[in-house]
Amino acid sequence: MRVNLGKIMKNGKAMFLAYDHGLEHGPIEFNDKDANPEYIIDIAKKGKYNALIFQKGIAEKYNEKIKKSKIPLIIKLNGKTNLFQGEPVSRQICSVKEALDLGAKAVGYTIYIGSRYESVMLKEFDSIEEEAHAKGIPVIAWIYPRGKSVEKKPGGELMAYAARTGLEIGADIIKIKYNGNVKDLKWAVKVAGKTQVMIAGGVHEDEKIFLKQVKEIINAGAAGLAVGRNIWQSGNPVELSGKIKRMIWD
Repeated sequence: MRVNLGKIMKNGKAMFLAYDHGLEHGPIEFNDKDANPEYIIDIAKKGKYNALIFQKGIAEKYNEKIKKSKIPLIIKLNGKTNLFQGEPVSRQICSVKEALDLGAKAVGYTIYIGSRYESVMLKEFDSIEEEAHAKGIPVIAWIYPRGKSVEKKPGGELMAYAARTGLEIGADIIKIKYNGNVKDLKWAVKVAGKTQVMIAGGVHEDEKIFLKQVKEIINAGAAGLAVGRNIWQSGNPVELSGKIKRMIWD
């Protein structure tokens, strides 16, 4: 079922502000300012982002401020810590109904293809996708190749496999990691078909290096970025957001 992406995209493109790092990476990612979710919500509002990405706890505890910002909310439905170092698996911790009750305009779910537990996550995603589409909201799949079975496979090949997986399982948008090769990304966008490709912002980079990557990503045909640390760890998050927006839409 095709759903309307207009609430979280503009003219087929988007810029999301991601802030699911507290669970996935721990508070080591934060400083005194960006440890506060209200600071992130203010950046999203001033930067006029298409959506904010939170886990359910922040979406609940800061719901009033999120609603006042008028920035659409995307809730991640699964998650894990980075403490366990075995084969990765991320299980559902929030329902579609709970996300909708909190005002979500879309839901997201991470799948680690190549993990011995990929079938568990694919099955869970299937149930989420069916319920979300029945309610008329988009589903975003974070798809990352992980696990011992993919450690020696070429990065470009894995990026394309991640993109194609999103199309095959019915995701409306897929979030993948860019390997730094424009030719590889163009192929990944091609094999994703009608599924929109968003690129993860990645680790905090020098601003010039980061903006160069953004230009490559947009020129390769991606729909935009879901960026976190490169924005809220920068010296001027709103100014940098404006530079990225101009690259995406101009």
